[in-house]
Parts: sequence; structure tokens; C-alpha cells
Amino acid sequence: MGLPSVNIIFQSKAIAAMKRGAVGILAIVLKDAVLKLTDYRLQDVADIPDTLSATNQAYLEQAFMGTPKEIRAIVIPTEAENYNDALNYLETIKFNIMSIPGIDAADVTNIATWAKGMRDTKEKKIMAVLPKNAADHEAVVNFATDDIIVGETTYTASQYSARIAGLIAGLPLTVAPTYRRMNEVDDVPHLIKADADQAVDDGKLILYHDGVKVKIARGVTSLTTTTETKGEAWKKIKVVRILDMMYHDIKETIEDAYVGSIQNSYENKLLLCAAINAYYEVLEQERVLDPGKNRCEIDLVAQKTYLKSIGEPVDDMREQEIKEANTRDKVFLTSTVRPLDAMEDVQLVVNL
Repeated sequence: MGLPSVNIIFQSKAIAAMKRGAVGILAIVLKDAVLKLTDYRLQDVADIPDTLSATNQAYLEQAFMGTPKEIRAIVIPTEAENYNDALNYLETIKFNIMSIPGIDAADVTNIATWAKGMRDTKEKKIMAVLPKNAADHEAVVNFATDDIIVGETTYTASQYSARIAGLIAGLPLTVAPTYRRMNEVDDVPHLIKADADQAVDDGKLILYHDGVKVKIARGVTSLTTTTETKGEAWKKIKVVRILDMMYHDIKETIEDAYVGSIQNSYENKLLLCAAINAYYEVLEQERVLDPGKNRCEIDLVAQKTYLKSIGEPVDDMREQEIKEANTRDKVFLTSTVRPLDAMEDVQLVVNL
């Protein structure tokens, strides 16, 4: 039968969440002179091990510029043929954003496939900042700017991916990466507006020189193909981060406090809905969710379908009887939420 599972399917109009959870944990995978995989938990730059190479220390310093809550530096031996050991280990720890600065182009596709699998099949809602990978999926941020000049050094997208990942991880959920100024960057390839717009439409996160300063053009994921269950909102890093937090919060809360511990009665289902709705109110107050547009309740349609599948005479039952019916160990809830995006496109009409 496998482990008890809380299967939460996020759709554009159906999301469930419970209590506020930690955001901003960044995982960075590095290759260095170690004998075996080593996990360093870093709170600030002072924690960076001086035993790491100068290059790897610089990657971590760049990541901390974005003020993530914590960095998990997963270091594997330099001679490792691939990143499989690191990926297997990452599956067992908690983090939100990840990057592999300096990764070779040949390895990027495998990491993108892994990141998509983490979201789609392994109940790990994470994002990977990867260089030049058109994954067409919200699991991947396609960082696509090369020739990034910082002082006397010029970086590729691969080499600067930790900086971008750290910036995303460190942002509050009320803020988008769009137009975040990169104060340390002196220059990047200059793009005309049409080319920058096309890059964004292609799901690329790029650095853009506006004539005065360098900034992130728009905080987008690599998703470009929308569906009925993944609309335009899934293209936005800010919105996806909100949904990820809510997913992990409700999953962790239900597993810790409900599964195997609470009787599956109608009254307890209502209490669970009330707890979720109380959480929504907190997020509304913090302007993470649009106030008054978030609600969780028993999923009457799904419950009716399940009852019919086990032989219950649902066609003869009233709506309230269906809600109160015994669903054995199954709980069917439906929820609508409206995450608040940031201001990005402003139109001002000046009348004379």
C-alpha cells in the first residue's frame, strides 16, 4: 500500500494550505576537494568553510548577497562523474530554491528533468535556477544572461546562477524579482526592448541594462505553454513561491497533526476546513493572498464520485447527506485562492 499520502493537486483555481512555513532556504551543489558528500548549513558569510576552493567560496558569497534564510551547501568530490549523489541527498532535505553554479551545459538537462520530477511526482515543490534551459516548466528558472561584468571579472549564466538563486530565495513573498537592481553588476549585453520582451516571452530570466543600471527584466519561470490547470500565474516566480509555501505547509501539517490521529468524521472535516480558512485570513492580512477571495470547503463533487464508487446510493441522497457521509479514510476538500502578484505593467494615460 505504501506510505499514507496527502495528495494535494494544485490547480489555478484549487489550492489548499495550512500554516505559515519557512521560505528562503537555498541549496547549492558544489564540487570540491572532499572525500565524500558533505552538507554545510550556513547562516551567513562568516559560516563559509575556508577549506573550500576560492571559486566555491565566491559562489556562496554571491548567494548570500540575496539574504536567503539559510544555505545548504552540498559539496561532492571534484572527481564525481555526475550529480546523482547530490540529487538523491537533496530529495531528503528541506529547501526551496537550488542552483549548481559552474555546472557544465551537458549536465543541465538532467538537472532540469530531476527538478520537474521533484515537483510532479515526488511531492517536493522546489525551483532550480539553471543556465540556458528552456524547460517549459515552473520547476526551472531559465537564467539566460552571459557576459556579466562585475569589476574585473566576467561571468557566464552558469557561474552567476547562485547569485540569482540567492536573490529569489531571499525575497519576501510580497515582492517579485522583477526589476530587482543588481548593484554589483557593472554591465551586461545591451538589448533593445523588443529583444528583451521576446526573451521574457520565451521564459527566460535575463539581466537588462536600462541605460543607467542593471536589473532583472521580469521574474519569470521557464513555463511558456499554459494549460487549463496551469495558467499564466504559473509563469511568475512570485506566485509559484506562494503556492509552493502553501503546498508544503498543508502537507506537513496534515501529516503531522491529522493523518492517523484524527477521526474522519464530518465534524472533523469541518474543523480542518476552518483551520485552512484561518490560515488564509493570515495570508490575506499579510497581503500574500487577495482579501476575501480565498475559501476551503468539502469537495461535494469528489465526495459524491467516491461514494458512488463504493456502492453508496448517492442519487437518492441530499447534498447535506453526501457531505456527512462516511468516506472511510478519504478526505475530499476543494479550495480557491487568489495569490497577489506584484505591480509590473503600469499604464498611465495623461489627458490634456
